[in-house]
Amino acid sequence: MSNYCMVITTTPNRETAEKLAERILNNHLAACVQMADIRSFFIWEGKLQKEGEVLLSIKTTKACYSKLEAHILEHHPYEVPEIIMLPITGGLPGYLGWIDVATDLGGASTS
Repeated sequence: MSNYCMVITTTPNRETAEKLAERILNNHLAACVQMADIRSFFIWEGKLQKEGEVLLSIKTTKACYSKLEAHILEHHPYEVPEIIMLPITGGLPGYLGWIDVATDLGGASTS
């Protein structure tokens, strides 16, 4: 079983996404955060919504997940942010090792 995962979340704009990504990385909760502008269609409070958002793909360890989730919840502007963990079932060993180093082997602290 893999010790690695990718967490996805969305934010309302690039400024919010960049601030969140910097906080995540500065707290060693992930090794990498990638951003992409997207258009989301979803049902919220019974109504169809169409919004521009920024998708964050966060590469981390399963050991960091609970602290990462709490950190996103604390700093996210949405009432109910998307936070989804996807297991990484394989990958280049050197890349996965870099995730370990960047996250302090899961011993990260939040601030």
